[in-house]
Amino acid sequence: MESEMIAIQRRWLDVHFQYQQSNHEGDLIDWLQNGIDFDGIVLNAGGYTHTSVALRDTVEYVMEQGVPVVEVHISDIRTREPFRQHSLLTDVCALTIVGEGIKGYEKAVDYLINLPR
Repeated sequence: MESEMIAIQRRWLDVHFQYQQSNHEGDLIDWLQNGIDFDGIVLNAGGYTHTSVALRDTVEYVMEQGVPVVEVHISDIRTREPFRQHSLLTDVCALTIVGEGIKGYEKAVDYLINLPR
């Protein structure tokens, strides 16, 4: 995954990327709340997609502050187990990309870069 992220960053040399990964819900929430100075956020929330109301509330807050959040899932969650098919985040994100593999991250960055400022 790290090599794919490096390749994505090389595609946009003039864009500053900051990466965050955590298995702890509170760490992700803190990072998102501090992200209100970002131009955009690409978020793969993993299992928290289906379970975390707190993460959903944070994404909604970040969006209200004018920071677009793009939800990305490498697999197509709509074709997975029934409990994984619903995202608590989709209705509060600017865009959701599912089932595009690693290319979903590139699509998310393209979307954010091309948003009118």
